[in-house]
Amino acid sequence: MIAGGGATGGAALLVGDVTRERPVGVFDSGVGGLSVFREVRRELPAEDLLYVADSGYAPYGDRSQESILGRATAVVSFLVHEGAKAVVVACNTVTGLAIDTLRTRFSIPLIAIEPGVKPAASGTASGVVGVLATAQTLSSARFSRLVAECGDRVRILVQPCPGLVEHVEKGDVSSAAVRALVAQYVGPLLEEGADTLVLGCTHYPFLDGVIRAVAGPTVSIIDPAAAVARELRRRLQGEGVSSEANRPGTDRFWTSGSVRDVQAVMSQLLTRQVAVQPLPAGFCLEPR
Repeated sequence: MIAGGGATGGAALLVGDVTRERPVGVFDSGVGGLSVFREVRRELPAEDLLYVADSGYAPYGDRSQESILGRATAVVSFLVHEGAKAVVVACNTVTGLAIDTLRTRFSIPLIAIEPGVKPAASGTASGVVGVLATAQTLSSARFSRLVAECGDRVRILVQPCPGLVEHVEKGDVSSAAVRALVAQYVGPLLEEGADTLVLGCTHYPFLDGVIRAVAGPTVSIIDPAAAVARELRRRLQGEGVSSEANRPGTDRFWTSGSVRDVQAVMSQLLTRQVAVQPLPAGFCLEPR
């Protein structure tokens, strides 16, 4: 559910008051990572947070591993440039395909989300778990290892969900088209006896109402975002760099996509008005 850790090489963290008040970065291919961002804000109200929506390159699930690693490296580099003392990788696709390499390149803690297969396997009564995710996440070696750890106890069904990320990126979380796609993807899992569904993409919690309407009240839905926020708290405390500010933390947002469009969708999903800045051009280049 959570992939912790970070490289030990490179510049060491500066423990002390200066480091404590540095911000925490969060990023995703687009707006979906806001489902993790909001849990981080609840868990760590005094931390200053930075969020990057790499919407100009979304969805990552349609990109090559090389391209995903290039974009993730560029975004983490930007967050480090902005002073981040830790970064939350709020994208299952990046975790599946790039997190190990990122940890060799950056010395700050990188806390990464991954599908909550383990808690789902522990909680299922029917012995059948369905995982909703992007094709890239489901095909990654990291996800295969995660399934292998639990596959001897339960039957794990995987369901790629093309199109859902694109709808959420547009702020469309409840239209007839979205309901039809969710029914198309969730229905077969229910027919196979799944009583637990894992949301393996951070965009999908914004479709929670539609998913629950299709799945029904007896089906459990696993979203690991809150657990990631708790792991971030643990890591910051362990490093001795948790904020001790006696004030609410600040939020700053950037995107590589259309500032106007992304700002409108972010404000909708967070149910409050936010200001979004353009990601600087130097961090928006396509990887070679």
